[in-house]
This record gives sequence, structure tokens and C-alpha cells, in this order.
Amino acid sequence: MCIVAIAWQLFDELPLVLLSNRDEFLARPTESLHQWSDQPIYAGRDSQSGGTWLGIYRQERQQQNQQSTEDKQTHLHQQNGRWAAVLNFRDGVQASSDERSRGELVTSFLTSKLSPMAFARQIRLQDYAGFNLIVGDSQQAVIVNNRGYAPTALHAGLHVFSNGQPDEGWFKTEKLRARLRQEVLPLIAEDSSLEYWQAAALNAMSDNTSAPEEKLPETGVPKAIEQALSSVYIDAVALSNTDTPMPSYGTRTQSILTLHHGKDQSAIKAQLISRETDNSNS
Repeated sequence: MCIVAIAWQLFDELPLVLLSNRDEFLARPTESLHQWSDQPIYAGRDSQSGGTWLGIYRQERQQQNQQSTEDKQTHLHQQNGRWAAVLNFRDGVQASSDERSRGELVTSFLTSKLSPMAFARQIRLQDYAGFNLIVGDSQQAVIVNNRGYAPTALHAGLHVFSNGQPDEGWFKTEKLRARLRQEVLPLIAEDSSLEYWQAAALNAMSDNTSAPEEKLPETGVPKAIEQALSSVYIDAVALSNTDTPMPSYGTRTQSILTLHHGKDQSAIKAQLISRETDNSNS
């Protein structure tokens, strides 16, 4: 996943609005958004490593024998408001074969009982290739990476993260931040129902404007590749120099995750939707 935008504690009914584009090699095997049978997780799944880039805790209610038949029919899923997302860190350092999958960080948090901050503090950072990890529930959201950024709680506001340090202003993060402020957040303020602002959000997440060369970040990869990766939405692109280059990488999945307060402000409902992009069929 290459970019995540989080509107945190900006709206009474929606304490969390998270938008994400997952950028990945097109040939990497992936399962689309579904309820996992082996863990209480609702997410897409990386078939190669078994982890995920974005997910929520969701347990099938029918598995709990103490629930009555009527209750099972009324409430199909049990949630606790936990959510997490992970992004690769782009610094030109290649991952080694003995490093653990970064997707494990998401699944480990979702099935943990630790608070977001406590979980972030106990990660064995050296076990993984470079990452930015955001973990949260309805009360707290925390970002951490293994490139020198200590666990930090998010303040109320709009946050946009990509594959560099959380406080870096990359072209793509600033582009998306501006569009969300102008085109999406005002709509959510008018009407928090997803149907009202979903199209505007996905439109902003589909911006494929590339950065001019002078605004490219220094990440240790060739400038041509850096420019190909500089847009919010990445069209299928070849990342290797071959005699017959073929599209091999791009934005494959776009997702929207929200936490919604119930009328009594105590119950919390997580909703996660995603769509596969045209790149997925390349």
C-alpha cells in the first residue's frame, strides 16, 4: 500500500475516515476483501505471505454458541473497533529473505488485546523491512516506523502518509491532502453517510498526476521510477529495464474504512469497502 489518508476525530458520527490505495506488483497473488476463516479479521489478503495491508477486527457472531438464534440473525458480526494499515518504506534498502512479512503487523494488532500505543511499543522493529504502521481503535490511533519514528499518537485532524517519514511532505501526500480538504471533508460535514461522499473520495484517490522532477523525494531509487510512483494513483508501469517492458506495478485496490458511532455514542461500527482497479486486470 502506498498512500493512506486519515481524518481522525474530525466528525462526531465518524471518528475515523480512512482512505487507502494499495500499490503492488500486479503478479503478486492476492485475495480480495473477505471474512477470514482462520482469524477474526475482515480484509483483503496477500496470498504469498498470508498477511494484509489494511483490515479490521470482525468475528462471525454465529461462532459464539452463547448467542441466541434471534441474536445471531440480528447481529451477524462482532466488532471491537480495532483497525490497522501498513505501508512499505521506500529508502532504496532491499528487503532480505529472513525478514518477517510486514502484513503480520496488521494481523497481530487486530487479534491483540493491547492498546494501540502498547502494541506499537513492543514491536521488534529490526525483524521487518522498512514500514510505516498505523494502528488504532475508536479511542486512539498511533503511527510508528522502523526508520527512526517512535510510536506517536495522532492528533485530531487530517493525516496523509506514504512511503517516507510521516512528517515529510511528498508531492502525492500534499496533492491528496489538498483535494480531500476541498472536495471530500466538506461533504462529510454536510452528510456523514458513505453514499453521500464516497464518489468524491474515490475520485480524489484516483488522481494520477505525476510530480514534476524538482518535487520528487530522495529515496534512493532511480528518478524515472520515482516519478512513475509519484502520483496518488499509479497507473500500471514497468519498474525494470528490459528489452520488452511490460506493466508490472500499480495501484491495485482502493479502500474506504470508517468507524461509526451509534446513537448512544457507545456502540461502534467499523465499515470497510474496497474495489479492485483496472490495473488488477492488466
